Amino acid sequence: MFYQKDWIMKQIQSMIQLIARFFFKKDIIKYKIVDETNITQTDLLHKELVGLINSLRINEAENLLFERIRTNDLNYLAVALDFYRRLNELSDEQLEEADFSRDEIKNGLEEISRMYGLKL
Repeated sequence: MFYQKDWIMKQIQSMIQLIARFFFKKDIIKYKIVDETNITQTDLLHKELVGLINSLRINEAENLLFERIRTNDLNYLAVALDFYRRLNELSDEQLEEADFSRDEIKNGLEEISRMYGLKL
């Protein structure tokens, strides 16, 4: 079981890295709010998602992400990659408590990448 968990965690990391390289020419995306005095829609979404993750309301967070994502703006993709990276860093116990799984993280990443025209 431990090996399988490690394998899927690494697979998710690799997916995030591939998408980040393809769209941003970076190995990893960590979304950062650049200007606190000029908050953007993606900044607001990021803040909401982080709050929901911290409350382990992950299903609600993922639904919010898919409701608000705009595929004509790569900033939303950066928010999505940061979101799934954060989920992947949660423990199995936290994911279980939130009624979420690593397979759902992987599936969400695949769906987001398809929305941006990249098939994994």
